[in-house]
Amino acid sequence: MTFETPSTPDVAARHSSLVPAAGDSDPTQYLNRELSWLEFNARVLSEAASMEVPLFERLKFLGIFFSNLDEFFMVRVAGLQAQTHRTITEVPPDGMKPQEQLLAISARAHALFDSAYRLWNTEMLPALHRVGVRIVRPEELDAAELAVLDERFRTDIFPILTPLAIDPGHPFPHLRNKSINLGIMFSREHEGEEPGFGVIQVPPMLSRLMRVRVDGCGRAFVLLEDVIARHVKEFFPVSRLRGTYPFRVTRNWDLEIDEEEGEDLLETIQAELRRRDRGNAVRVEIGVGGGVGASVQRLCRALGIDPNLDVYRVSGPLSIVDLVSVVGEDDRHLRDESFTPQVPSALRDVEDPFAVIRERDVPLHHPYDSFDPVVEFISRAADDPNVLAIKQTLYRTGGDSPIVKALARAAENGKQVTAIVELKARFDEASNIQWARTLEQSGAQVIYGLLGLKTHVKALLVVRREKDKLRRYVHLSTGNYNPHTARLYTDFGLFTANREIGEDVTSLFNLLTGYSAPPRWNRLVVAPLGLHEAILGLIARETEHARAGRKAEIVAQMNALVDVDVIDALYTASQHGVDIRLFVRGICCLRPGIPGLSERIQVRALIDRFLEHKRVFRFANGGSEEFYFSSADWMPRNFHRRVEVLVPLLDPAARTRAEDMLATLAADTAKTWALNADGSYTRVATPTGAATVRSQQRFMELARERLKPADVLARGGRFHIFQVGHGEGGDELRRKNGKKKKHNPVS
Repeated sequence: MTFETPSTPDVAARHSSLVPAAGDSDPTQYLNRELSWLEFNARVLSEAASMEVPLFERLKFLGIFFSNLDEFFMVRVAGLQAQTHRTITEVPPDGMKPQEQLLAISARAHALFDSAYRLWNTEMLPALHRVGVRIVRPEELDAAELAVLDERFRTDIFPILTPLAIDPGHPFPHLRNKSINLGIMFSREHEGEEPGFGVIQVPPMLSRLMRVRVDGCGRAFVLLEDVIARHVKEFFPVSRLRGTYPFRVTRNWDLEIDEEEGEDLLETIQAELRRRDRGNAVRVEIGVGGGVGASVQRLCRALGIDPNLDVYRVSGPLSIVDLVSVVGEDDRHLRDESFTPQVPSALRDVEDPFAVIRERDVPLHHPYDSFDPVVEFISRAADDPNVLAIKQTLYRTGGDSPIVKALARAAENGKQVTAIVELKARFDEASNIQWARTLEQSGAQVIYGLLGLKTHVKALLVVRREKDKLRRYVHLSTGNYNPHTARLYTDFGLFTANREIGEDVTSLFNLLTGYSAPPRWNRLVVAPLGLHEAILGLIARETEHARAGRKAEIVAQMNALVDVDVIDALYTASQHGVDIRLFVRGICCLRPGIPGLSERIQVRALIDRFLEHKRVFRFANGGSEEFYFSSADWMPRNFHRRVEVLVPLLDPAARTRAEDMLATLAADTAKTWALNADGSYTRVATPTGAATVRSQQRFMELARERLKPADVLARGGRFHIFQVGHGEGGDELRRKNGKKKKHNPVS
């Protein structure tokens, strides 16, 4: 789908002469995207290795490390493998061809795998043992407990299993993505024959952790695959077993959707979801056991993978992410200190949140600020007789979403409800289809976004009748409308009744539902209709200020920096004297600190208990600072293949909040890494004599300070304004009536 691009902020046009012209770039100036991502995951692994992190959190980080790698192979490595079979391949700015990238990825990923399992065996298992948690093998149990385990196998497991012998009459079975299987080697009747090979799929509907009793141990478990392996002889009674080992297959999991050809996008995606589990294998992990050497080549041939690049031999249990639950909910001493997000003072104990938002903008910094006001706002709008319409984009909302329930209720109450549902939200496609159907059944108008583009913007519009006129209320955010992830990710959101922004958000929804872009945007910058040009223009303006001797500085926090035009613009700005501080959590293809190119650019990355997810930007602008937040990272896909927004912060309190956020982030010396020019990362050290600063800890302290002791005593405890489940650490939330208080600026 193409559009006529409306005008974007004048800054892009006025400073276009300072934007580097497109052309051939020096590949040595850029880091490889895939290798940069692997370094991000290495930083996650470092948190798992940190003795300063509580044991359960270390185990959780180790699980995240492996889960991240699964997704990386399912999408990024699968894409590179597919490119090797094409006559035309995509060469990134760093110049590495697909096969070169696959070789480099395999080398780094294998090294990370080895480090992760070394950490598991030498540190994690002994640490778990010290706190009374053990994972044991069946043969380590005493006779009485082993008899109990064998009986459980016969009654609860054996009837479910299906042994599959592989021979000319029984081809290699299709093994589901990320499933754990047992490979069984056995001798044929005649010694000269090729050894037999069989497979037993470990049932995914059963827990891998089977509780057993071990003297002197508080909690002990055996793994389901070890129990099955103990009884393999019962499946091949007439064969002489030569070895049994577990293995796990990772498959291409990316959807291949031709939206131009699909008459019904929802049906097309449903069909792709059914096909996806049969994608090509991209990796196999092989655990400890006998018979591996004799069958690995055979296994690789059956799966169609490279035995050198794509086989990962591991010295421990497969899929460690499944084992995080060995630490119980009651083991608080093994977890991070509890933290309850606080309702901002501006929205605390108010009878009419619309009145508060009419008076001034209200910024929200999650998870330090509670997400409950957002849920409450939508819920009140659903029940308010003066609200005529609610429009919202939904990308990842999670299961049993209170927001989806509120929208459904609003539609049933006769309001005009429009939900822009992104069916192509990777790994959430099936969930999104399910609750999109629910909204349609309630009477809401459900739109599946724009042809050829992902709707990644996070926007909510409420239209309300007030004194014979209509007023627009808007919420915009860097994060999804998901109460669960709002407690795990750091995001920035804004409530506003600003007329110009309200008009722009109305135009945004008209764009999404009717393909009609306005001739001009008031305040918002929208991708793919000019966001790329606007970012380049803002960087070029700082370059112009520096050349003129005025204050010139860029401070930007994001998840990824990949776009080569933006990187080149930052290089140019650095060369002309602009000081640039970038906080990039994940992928960064820019090389900082290169003399003559990027010596004024610093790149930092923070990994801590909450996933840094917000995108916030400050431009010095010659002394007239401007602040923005956005749903978009600085990547080609966000600029050109997604619907995104860049939002200016206009209210002084909101600008101050953003400035304090970035300053606190810059001061962090506890959890921050510095990117080096060669692509490696080094932990930032605390200067001699200075106090160590942990930014996320500081944000939690500030949130607690904003909840005054007098407020706690007046309520008899913590107070939230909407009842919604929060999972672990969730509070019993309730709506409470009270007099409207004069609200103080949110710091």
